[in-house]
Amino acid sequence: MGAVDERLAELGLVLPPVAAPAGSYLPALRSGSLVFTAGQLPFVDGRLPSTGKVGEGHGLVAPADAQALAATCVLNGLAAAATVLDSLDDVVRVVKVTGFVASDPGFSGQPGVVNGASELLAEIFGEAGRHARSAVGVAVLPLDSPVEVELVLEVR
Repeated sequence: MGAVDERLAELGLVLPPVAAPAGSYLPALRSGSLVFTAGQLPFVDGRLPSTGKVGEGHGLVAPADAQALAATCVLNGLAAAATVLDSLDDVVRVVKVTGFVASDPGFSGQPGVVNGASELLAEIFGEAGRHARSAVGVAVLPLDSPVEVELVLEVR
């Protein structure tokens, strides 16, 4: 068991199985010293725990719930990255995170939602988990997911 696997265990986290692509793409691709993941939805046991737009009010996904879903996206992204690496210990640095938030028109808290992804990466990788980031509000995401996250990792 590598250091990253040990850290995940300390946090009570397990990498899930990689979701089968829903189209003509790869879950992760290594190019030189970088690994790019496809956009990851917050699947848990093959399904989305919630769907819809993020915002405040009846029928919307609460921002705190969406933040937790963004962390789930990270676990799915790391699982995808692991398919093209010998070990997640090969990750030198998390370079970039792009988070997409399906947003109610009045919602502008996308950075807070994507913090769920950023904070988990820092918990797992420490200083090497700090990264550049974009947090983007969108009208709709695949399968009506509230969030989607993609990762760019530097590897050895």
